Amino acid sequence: MKIKALIGCFLLAAGGLFADQPVLKIGVDAVMSGYAASWGLVNKYSAETTAAMINAAGGWKIGDKVYKVEIVALDDKLDPQLSASNMEKLTSMGIKYIIGPNVDTTEGADIPVVEKAKAMNIVFSYNKEFYALPRTASILGMIASYQAGPVMYKYLMEKKGVKKIAFLARNEADPLNQMKEGEAAAKALGLEIVSTGGTYEPGTTDFSASIQAVIAKGPDLIDLSGVAPPDAALLLKAARESGYKGLLCTETAQDAKVLSQSAGAAAEGFISVGGASTPAIQTPYMQAFVKEYIKRVGEWNDEAGTKVYALEMILRTLQKAGPAAINDTALFKKTMETFTIPNPFVKGNPPLKFVGKAYFQQPHQIGVPMVVNEYHNGDFQPLFIGNVD
Repeated sequence: MKIKALIGCFLLAAGGLFADQPVLKIGVDAVMSGYAASWGLVNKYSAETTAAMINAAGGWKIGDKVYKVEIVALDDKLDPQLSASNMEKLTSMGIKYIIGPNVDTTEGADIPVVEKAKAMNIVFSYNKEFYALPRTASILGMIASYQAGPVMYKYLMEKKGVKKIAFLARNEADPLNQMKEGEAAAKALGLEIVSTGGTYEPGTTDFSASIQAVIAKGPDLIDLSGVAPPDAALLLKAARESGYKGLLCTETAQDAKVLSQSAGAAAEGFISVGGASTPAIQTPYMQAFVKEYIKRVGEWNDEAGTKVYALEMILRTLQKAGPAAINDTALFKKTMETFTIPNPFVKGNPPLKFVGKAYFQQPHQIGVPMVVNEYHNGDFQPLFIGNVD
């Protein structure tokens, strides 16, 4: 009994020590249900995986303290009103750093809440106004369509002989904006735009009419602007069943499992912006993240190679800015201007910093490598790797 009592006292003491460890809460406000759920779930899974790895190693040191990292994740269901409400909940908890949301409409609703709370969020939508002065609260967490599009089109012109391009987008603000940016980039490169302004309504499941109208214009390349993985799979299937033999691409990240299950062979050759850490360039640290992610989620999602950067950049910037920045985002923003570290995820450890000054007049974008992928045999293969700069 004495031995059992001693063990019990030891466990209580250990629990007390753990309870005394300060906690750093990071929010996630993203779409985790509905047709675009994969985008937000990868935000959540990536943050939780990184936090679990950090906590297993004892925590994250900022100043003289070592913090346990806690992720507080809320589903915005792609609803602007709910997303703003989520932001209010997170900031009312004293959380100053939030990952998400995923599209223009939800970020547009979130910005006033984030700014009022003097918080910051890492966003995965492309509207330049969110990151450009006078806005200072939001950071773009990935490569934007207007950054990737011109690079993709030029590559396909030179390597695949593409001369004619057509655009098709879901009739919502984010995809429509991406189509507009894509058309401008195509025109600047000298591509012939044979079909412009083509849209389909949210909730569409039969894409035959939409895709056939575009195919009839004779494009070499169809750009599915801002397309979410479930819609992409159905569009690809409809295109191939309609006899289209040309190329299809998008500037948004995709999910290999969704493409495989819903499009099958019709997805072969589909080109998209992918995860920033493909196996060919992974460091041991990134390999450990992939292993832990699969253990937690049950599968690997390519987009996690991009979204792994969000929490990492928050924590590393806080570490450089010092403990006062945990509650004072002004110090975080000041540190962003000169922040640079060796990229922990990419072989050779190239510099990782905040970029985007040419687009937003300030460095309010994470310098994630630009990886353009092609889908083959159930998985993505990198075509080439670049960067925003």
